[in-house]
Amino acid sequence: MNKAKRAAAAAMKTAATAAVAFAVLGPSAKAADCPRPDALGTARTLTIDAAKYPRIGTKSFPETLPLEDHEVVLTFDDGPAATTPKVLKALADECVKATFFLVGKPALEMPALVRRIAAEGHTVGHHTWTHAHLAHLSQADALAEIDRGIAADESMLRGHGAPLSETKFFRFPYFESTPALLDNLQSRGIVVWGADLWASDWNLMTPEEQLKLISDRLTVARKGIILFHDPRAQTAAMIPAFLRFLRENHYRVVHVVPPPAGNPAVATGAHATR
Repeated sequence: MNKAKRAAAAAMKTAATAAVAFAVLGPSAKAADCPRPDALGTARTLTIDAAKYPRIGTKSFPETLPLEDHEVVLTFDDGPAATTPKVLKALADECVKATFFLVGKPALEMPALVRRIAAEGHTVGHHTWTHAHLAHLSQADALAEIDRGIAADESMLRGHGAPLSETKFFRFPYFESTPALLDNLQSRGIVVWGADLWASDWNLMTPEEQLKLISDRLTVARKGIILFHDPRAQTAAMIPAFLRFLRENHYRVVHVVPPPAGNPAVATGAHATR
């Protein structure tokens, strides 16, 4: 009887510990879910909001994320697209989490893919409705383009079994912002993302050329937010080799998420996972 009681107590303690870990670390803390012990993994989860980090990425703004040496944040713009599943598979193979800044119109056209991005634990950010040049629009039209994109992205998740994104992350197409739009987004608690390193994958190149370009840039910078575009076939083909480069050169991936509490960014009127 005593032995049985001790076993039951131990089981309860283990369950309680697991529950606390999940509450503190979130879904990314489920290290045992990674089938490959030698995978790159996601080194830690970083929670940010607009109160402390309203604008990040030194390509556009004075400040960026508080990353340590050899820490990187992987971001993908302009999806979803036919090539996005190839990127998702590469990330899954290495147990890596990223942030996807979705364009609303293709999100509506590929709802299952949007839900897959969220279901696989990646962060969903917003990238307007049609990838318009917002600085060339009136304030009202630019806000409508932003809000329609947010609404489309969120509608693909709501009520379909996937967790509703509470992400309040936005990235301007072409990095074209205006002071008025920046102020509006900050007032709504939306973090505006730039980047620290560009893969420059809007330029046509082979996957091998792109791998050399971004790995050389990262070797110099040593850390930062990296911008890719998942609709680019050359990027989708290159990502497995880039993740291998990260693993072999002892880089660590940081997954950035919004605070667990709060409202989704609807339209207006740190720990090992390997």
